[in-house]
Amino acid sequence: MSSSATSPPDPGSTRAAAVWAALEPILRAGPLRVLDVGGGTGGFAVPLAQRGHTVTVVDPSPDALALLARRAQAAEVAGSVNGIQGDGDRLAEVVSAGSADLVLCHHVLEYVDEPSSAAAELAACVRTGGWVSLLAANQAAAVLSRAIGGRPEGALALLHGQSDGTRHRRFDIDELHSLVAQAGLSVELWHGVRVVADLLPAPEVGAEQSSAVRELEIVLAERSPYRDLATDLHLLCRR
Repeated sequence: MSSSATSPPDPGSTRAAAVWAALEPILRAGPLRVLDVGGGTGGFAVPLAQRGHTVTVVDPSPDALALLARRAQAAEVAGSVNGIQGDGDRLAEVVSAGSADLVLCHHVLEYVDEPSSAAAELAACVRTGGWVSLLAANQAAAVLSRAIGGRPEGALALLHGQSDGTRHRRFDIDELHSLVAQAGLSVELWHGVRVVADLLPAPEVGAEQSSAVRELEIVLAERSPYRDLATDLHLLCRR
């Protein structure tokens, strides 16, 4: 498995606003054992540890894990963050079954060899009654992005499930629902992530406008048809 293309954004990021908002009720339940699969450099792990949770990050990149360790040390939460080198579709080799209250799997399914096997691995790691947060690239958004960008051939290729020359997959919501159902997980909620944030030129967004965009992201995340066209799809699943 390849590491995710980018590390997850911090909790103050407009692009991650809908994810953090969705996770908030779960995080308030008390100190959790969190497994962050493909967690990269700790964009989610470090803020979670700062809130009192214990986080294990499994990532194939030793460089990312080294940076994770430095970030955790700088944030004075090194004792609550553990980095393990491993692959998302071979979690059983490094993580005990049923050992997590919450599993994060953000931008991993796009890169693994067998998404269905990876989903089953995620389900095995979470305890009964625990949660899985799944974030993956939305095929519909990618199709429209290529069309608007003057690449109709690439848009057609993606629409028909063909490669457009990139290394990762995209999913539609039905595919993701099917994957988690086959893994024995039930979808409690699903959201669109980055509904409008990616449409705005970042340098032109001031602090006041950024706050409004963040609020808009959270509101639109649960509403169709807006969420259907978001850059990413986010599923909150329960075992």
